[in-house]
Amino acid sequence: MEIGPYKLSTPLLVAPMAGVTDRPFRTLCLRMGAGMAVSEMMSSNPRVWQSEKSLRRMDHAGETGIRSVQIAGADPALMAEAARFNVDQGAQIIDINMGCPAKKVNKKMAGSALLQYPELVQEIVRAVVNAVTVPVTLKIRTGWDPDHRNGVHIARIAEDCGIRALAVHGRTRACMYRGEAEYDTIRTIKQAVSIPVIANGDIDSPEKARFVLDYTGADAIMIGRAAQGRPWIFREIRHYLEQGTTPAPLPKDQERSMIREHVAALHEFYGAVMGVRIARKHVGWYLQESDAGRDFRRNFNVLDEAGQQLDSLEQYFANIA
Repeated sequence: MEIGPYKLSTPLLVAPMAGVTDRPFRTLCLRMGAGMAVSEMMSSNPRVWQSEKSLRRMDHAGETGIRSVQIAGADPALMAEAARFNVDQGAQIIDINMGCPAKKVNKKMAGSALLQYPELVQEIVRAVVNAVTVPVTLKIRTGWDPDHRNGVHIARIAEDCGIRALAVHGRTRACMYRGEAEYDTIRTIKQAVSIPVIANGDIDSPEKARFVLDYTGADAIMIGRAAQGRPWIFREIRHYLEQGTTPAPLPKDQERSMIREHVAALHEFYGAVMGVRIARKHVGWYLQESDAGRDFRRNFNVLDEAGQQLDSLEQYFANIA
């Protein structure tokens, strides 16, 4: 799949997830076979751009692959300014967030709340596209609620305004993450526009990835929550799509080494205090199956030093080996 001048090595994208798709996680997913990883959502409010959190979200130092940065907001002029700012910081693609269902985002009339106002969608998209020379992409949901699935209308607006690729999550804003994603609307959107369409929602296995691509006709798929604690899902899906067979599981020693490397990378990226805190949730995701009783994770979550976390993981892996 191509987005402007950029050709993805494989039709697998990492969904932008606040508090998750930081540089260490993006790097890991790309190493595991993702074709592109979209960074965490950046606010269009210039007053927060120099905050510690925003500066980390803009950190792409040493990162390989295409640099796609997602921005969120409701004011066309501020969104255009945010796009220019992030391009100046090295973004090669700007992604507009109109898919986030979180209340704290929607109450500012950003994210998926914008789907209620197609005219404002048009103003924002046009302003951002006209503000930068790099490709602009858009992420949406199928609509505001099940009675107002206007994804096709929004997709046509996006295409008319110069959007170069469109990612669609198969739920409405009102659905949040409840129930199952539906792919009929994504299929209809793909048939209605000529720009690349990326299908998103509940894609958690190689077989599901193949089904969604075939059913919707989408050009690529985007994976979010299924990669939490399982970044090697991109390796599995890539092999299945290219070879038509299920790959052998990642050897346990490689899996455990990757977990240790990820935790160490979080310590280095965020520092000893924040790195330890952020590592807790990732380790929780990684060990959901092996630590069924949560005994290890309960003990791990009270450790407050980086060295203690790494030593604890080493001992845990030695015990279950």
